[in-house]
Amino acid sequence: MRIKINLKCTSCGRVNYISSKNKVNNQEKIVTKKYCPNERKVTIHREV
Repeated sequence: MRIKINLKCTSCGRVNYISSKNKVNNQEKIVTKKYCPNERKVTIHREV
């Protein structure tokens, strides 16, 4: 079963991306590097 998650930028604090994950296989929070349009650079985004 997949659920929708929001990815929030750690430096500016804005929610920039919406993604999905399988809650059965990935129980921990997702952390990825993504482009932040507010900061205009690649930053770390964490699941909200």
